[in-house]
Amino acid sequence: MAEAVSGSAVSAAPHLLGGLLAYRSADGIVAVRITEVEAYSGDGTDPAAHTHRGPTPRNRVMFGPAGTLYVYFIYGMHWCANVVCGPSGAGEAVLLRAGEVVEGIEIARRRRPAARRDIELASGPARLTQALGITGADNGASLLDPHCALYLSRPARVPPGAEVRTGPRVGITKAADLPWRFWLHGELTVSRNRPNS
Repeated sequence: MAEAVSGSAVSAAPHLLGGLLAYRSADGIVAVRITEVEAYSGDGTDPAAHTHRGPTPRNRVMFGPAGTLYVYFIYGMHWCANVVCGPSGAGEAVLLRAGEVVEGIEIARRRRPAARRDIELASGPARLTQALGITGADNGASLLDPHCALYLSRPARVPPGAEVRTGPRVGITKAADLPWRFWLHGELTVSRNRPNS
């Protein structure tokens, strides 16, 4: 997975689809198969990126090494998880928008009691972090060390015929038309707002 995230966020994003993000905690292991992501560029041309205006105490993790977890708080209530991409200093990341819980489903259900169906457990950025148990305390964690509590890996096999679709990013007002949202076509966990899915 290290090679997949070593390039730009836009090039890395589709390679994260189908990847597994696992979190080992006192509750047990929860693993999510990633089905939807969004890329945020650090080259200064993406006004929606947290790094658009340079390093700050809040976004400094995004300028770290590829494979680092960048976590931020939105709407005063939700955590969002991102995978830092590119060389250190690039300020690029991929937002993990949705996934399917493939291990630890009972733990995820306890963490997400509002989910009416299992496909809703991690079907959105905040739902994904809730299902996994990710919080701000995990900001800056390495996702590439299999001995760490959080670990990002490739699946044993990608489903045959899996088709990656692209479209505009969701929930932003700046550069929203860039086709930097990527998802696995036909996955029920993907955002409802998916033109031409």
